[in-house]
Amino acid sequence: MAKLSRKEALDFHTHGRPGKIAVVPTKPLTSQRDLSLAYSPGVAEPCLEIAKDPSTVSLYTARANLVAVVSDGSAVLGLGNIGPLASKPVMEGKGVLFKKFADIDVFDIEIDTGGDPDKLIECVAALEPTFGGINLEDIKAPECFYIERELERRMGIPVFHDDQHGTAIISGAALINAAALTKRKLEDIKVVVSGAGASAVACSQFYFSLGIRPENLLMCDSRGVIHTEREDLNDSKRAFARETDKRSLTDALDGADMFLGLSVGGLVKPEMLAKMNPDPIIFALANPEPEIPYDVAREARPDAIVATGRSDYDNQVNNVLGFPGIFRGALDVRATHITEEMKRAAAKALAELARKDVPEVVAKAYGEDFTFGRNYIIPKPFDPRVIQWVAPAVAKAAVDCGVAQAPFDESAYRDRMRHLLGGSTAVLRRFVRRAQQDPKRLVFTDGEDPRILEACRVMIDEKICRPILLGHPDRIAAVAAKSDLELDPSGYDIVDPRSDERLEAYAEDLYRLRCRKGVDATLARALMQRSNYFGTMMVERGDADGLVSGIRYSYPETIRPALQIIGMAPGVRRVAGMYLMLHKRGLLFFGDTTVNLETDAELLADVAEMVADAAKKSFDVEPRVAMLGYSNFGSARGETVDKVSTAVELLSARRPDLEVEGEMQANVALDYHLQKLNHPFTRLSGPANVLIFPSLEAGNVAYKLIRELGDVPAVGPVLLGMDKPISVLERDCSIDAIVHMSALTVVSAQMRAEQEQA
Repeated sequence: MAKLSRKEALDFHTHGRPGKIAVVPTKPLTSQRDLSLAYSPGVAEPCLEIAKDPSTVSLYTARANLVAVVSDGSAVLGLGNIGPLASKPVMEGKGVLFKKFADIDVFDIEIDTGGDPDKLIECVAALEPTFGGINLEDIKAPECFYIERELERRMGIPVFHDDQHGTAIISGAALINAAALTKRKLEDIKVVVSGAGASAVACSQFYFSLGIRPENLLMCDSRGVIHTEREDLNDSKRAFARETDKRSLTDALDGADMFLGLSVGGLVKPEMLAKMNPDPIIFALANPEPEIPYDVAREARPDAIVATGRSDYDNQVNNVLGFPGIFRGALDVRATHITEEMKRAAAKALAELARKDVPEVVAKAYGEDFTFGRNYIIPKPFDPRVIQWVAPAVAKAAVDCGVAQAPFDESAYRDRMRHLLGGSTAVLRRFVRRAQQDPKRLVFTDGEDPRILEACRVMIDEKICRPILLGHPDRIAAVAAKSDLELDPSGYDIVDPRSDERLEAYAEDLYRLRCRKGVDATLARALMQRSNYFGTMMVERGDADGLVSGIRYSYPETIRPALQIIGMAPGVRRVAGMYLMLHKRGLLFFGDTTVNLETDAELLADVAEMVADAAKKSFDVEPRVAMLGYSNFGSARGETVDKVSTAVELLSARRPDLEVEGEMQANVALDYHLQKLNHPFTRLSGPANVLIFPSLEAGNVAYKLIRELGDVPAVGPVLLGMDKPISVLERDCSIDAIVHMSALTVVSAQMRAEQEQA
């Protein structure tokens, strides 16, 4: 897993607006009338409606999509009792996960009650009019059991302690599938639990509801097996006391079918697993280090099914598989409680999903194929299908057990979940993971820039590429020291173009290429000492697999050497610049945004074809191309309209396999309902996702406006049509953007290598 420095973590939280969350209005507030409707006097009308019928609060307010993440900071994972104020970054982080994975809004509520559980109960219960649900977080045991139980009893909205039930549900899904793979019945499985805190208790109780028999479960705390002869047990532990002569964890594992670890790292030694039954199920879930490392457990028991909480091994038990979908389903049917039936429905939905064929988009996101089996018993956290399975299952269970208050159309709801989150950022994660499968050598022309060095640290840690930094070694070292960066010296190379032994040979190559274009030998040598020329020649000569440039060079200064030295790919008529806009609705492709100043119909058709092919081949997106202008299908005439209309005809004739339409205005291209209503003859099967602008000015202005005013992340420019992987960075790009562009460059190099081998 990537190493995170203290500075990096602090900078992440302080950059821009401090923290990780904000409140964003959902209605226009651009006039006095808007303000009068939003507040006084217009706000009185929904208030009166709610007073007459409290159920309409979900119609007139955000309550039905608002969850409180509540903590007293008494049991923060890995940090202990740090108090409510210090726990706030964690609770904000939980809120971000709710929004990211289920589009649920969150207020984080940190409460200082001096450790008094009754005060916390009173405070949270009084908040019921504000929220649609309560997520309890990082509250220590045994108080957390009492707090949740009382709030469940007093409140008419879902209350869920994720530390207890999240791990229970996800590991329960894994247990269901592990039992099936080892041909065991749940009622016959002998379970040993290491740990007696909130998670251990909740997991054990949930396993009972799934079918594990209580007499087949032994729980161990720091003093050993919890048995009936012990006199030091509190109420929660006493419920798990068993009549047994086993006293230690080692004793308990003798003859056991399953180990569930929710205790401390390194507790289990390989020899302790030897006496477990054949095909043991080993869930070592302590964080950040499991009770026994995944690879050690597999080596000790090759016949085992092993799961941990770590993302760098198979079968990660991650709570993000559960709580977003559970709350999404509960909120959408206005459930009054989260029942055991709803929890079981979530677990069974996850278990069933893992048995389904994994779509290509998920496999590519993780860089490997997944098939249900011992190494894949639960879905991956970033599988976009999770919300589509868990939320409907929970909502249906709420209806079936009588706690739902809203009507539920299962078919329509499943369709809504399929479109809830879009898939934009998952595309970038897919490229990062694919790059990790076969890292390539990337040359960075701006090796002395601190952002490049910071991005390279991430890429070295995550094994995305092997960076080649161009610059003077002493200056690079000084910048790294000033930025408090520690780069693994075995993970990158430094090349100084001015003193590198390849300088003369590279200069001779450039002279041969450009001697009839005004470049003499002296100029060739001078140009080759510039990192943009030297780096490009490294790629051309095979000394690097791709180039990333642009932080300190202008766009023309970056692509000029690339065109002069590398040139366009065979069969390509021109080069174009494409931007990926990561909109909530999905990925949008803009072109041309950076290269071609002058356009005609032939050029627009070429650009549209290149962008559409890139969307399909590189991003697995079925392209729907809209050729944009100020007119809709001839509603106005003019030179631009004629040019765009001709481009549509040219491309349609050349590529009948593509969905291409235009000329049309941007709003019509993106609003398919409007398109079908006013132009029923449209050849598009849905809203356009490839937008081709009539000029570079239009495309460049459009992506920057959407990025800045719409707060839509943009990745690019992606340079299309080059013979070898060349990527250009914006001068103001973020570290994340550098990492993503580098991953795209690595994948381009991988695809080129595959084509050459074929």
